[in-house]
Amino acid sequence: MDILSNLAMGFEIAASPYTLLLAIIGAFVGTIIGALPGLGPSNGVALLIPISFSMGLDAISALVLLTSVYYGAMYGGRISSILLNIPGDEPAMMTTLDGYPMAKQGKAAEALVVSGVASFVGAFLATIGLMIFAPYLARVAFKFGPAEYFALYMLAFCTLGGIGSNNQAKAALAAAIGLALAMIGMDKTTGMPRFTFGELHLMDGIDFLVAIVGLFAVAEIFLFIESHGKDSAIGVKLGKILVPWKMLRQTSGAMLRGTGIGFLAGVLPGAGASLGSFLAYMAEKSVARDKSTFGKGNPKGVAAPEAGNNAAAGGALVPMLTLGVPGSGTTAVLLALLLTLNITPGPLLFTERPEVVWSLIASLLIANVVLLLMNVPMVKVFVHILSVPAWILLPGVTMIAFVGIYSLTGSSFDMLMMVGFGVLGYIMRKLDIPTVPVILGILLGNAMEDNLRRAMVLSNGDWTYLFSSPIAIGLWIAAILGFVAPIFLRRVLKKPALPETDPTLNED
Repeated sequence: MDILSNLAMGFEIAASPYTLLLAIIGAFVGTIIGALPGLGPSNGVALLIPISFSMGLDAISALVLLTSVYYGAMYGGRISSILLNIPGDEPAMMTTLDGYPMAKQGKAAEALVVSGVASFVGAFLATIGLMIFAPYLARVAFKFGPAEYFALYMLAFCTLGGIGSNNQAKAALAAAIGLALAMIGMDKTTGMPRFTFGELHLMDGIDFLVAIVGLFAVAEIFLFIESHGKDSAIGVKLGKILVPWKMLRQTSGAMLRGTGIGFLAGVLPGAGASLGSFLAYMAEKSVARDKSTFGKGNPKGVAAPEAGNNAAAGGALVPMLTLGVPGSGTTAVLLALLLTLNITPGPLLFTERPEVVWSLIASLLIANVVLLLMNVPMVKVFVHILSVPAWILLPGVTMIAFVGIYSLTGSSFDMLMMVGFGVLGYIMRKLDIPTVPVILGILLGNAMEDNLRRAMVLSNGDWTYLFSSPIAIGLWIAAILGFVAPIFLRRVLKKPALPETDPTLNED
């Protein structure tokens, strides 16, 4: 009953016309930010913090606006991923694997609707989970120490072979490249530069946004120029735009599984939406009867990661509000906002400032409904992007990529590096080496190294500490099986592939 009474209080605040307007504006702006390659939710929220202060918003109004932008950006990242094979942000990388093939088959509208509904399911259920389980799930995060986190990251890298490529050796090579790139920069422990070759611009390491835009956006432009658009979704004849009810029913299980996995990944501080999206896709592919349809336009490969990354966005709010520990980059920005507004997150926040917490939860529920009602009808607008002539669309995408990166970093060196990553992405695509493991290596490499070092410090260099808990042992077993099993079982489990022009969902 306390939950219902508190939620009623939250809705009383959030349903005021002014707060509701802020939620709608934040959801719309966030969707646009998420769709623009390179920006992403964390940068979008950070850019809007000065605007919220200049508007003279109080604490609750500022939180409602920025968290609506946060959720909207998580929705928007799927748009360019599906239509142009360019992730709007890092969690949307996994959506490109099946979303873009669907667009090339003329099913861009179906992919957008499925991803929009999956985003709603993931975010809405995660918000309910935040409301009900926040105090309990926060305790789960305490059980994860450096050994458990290192094992979790190893699980991610060991299972990359079954996702990005049919050749595990190539996927392992891509992951190694990503980890090597993550090592570039100043060593946090010794303060010594690593692999910078005397270049001052590399002292801070490689910005993952530069790598994402280069490997996906710039490489896609190179491939389009080479093929003259023959293997692109641009100009593909689209089918009639209808709500694919049958497809939504068939992917409902994938949405729910992705939501659960993504929410738990979000609760773990530092795991974030990228890992939630990845684990959701990995789990969905592992339970599928016919794994050959994944990567060729399977709608479940769109639904699972979209539900996962949006659920992780909600889950990341749990440690931020209950422990004061950000669960992702965006919640770190929101944590800074809370502290600036003299609101101290922690176990006492729910009792000392209940109006802040419950109005935030109510606003998130409202924002999710607004985003669903906004995004599904706008599918008709989004798919027309593919009808824009390539000689207009591609220069526009290029301009957005360059302007977006320069506005964030202010460095011409980063723009040159982005082109370099574009060339690397082009070469890797020609050699059939997946690019997703490279990005995940850059994203997770530093965190993986930090946790390994912490584990070694705590154990005085005893490497057996990495296997010192049941959670760590379970993750290591899953990692080893995830890497070794596909090598032996791929031929046994492989079934005849369905026609690429019409991948169906016959598996349960």
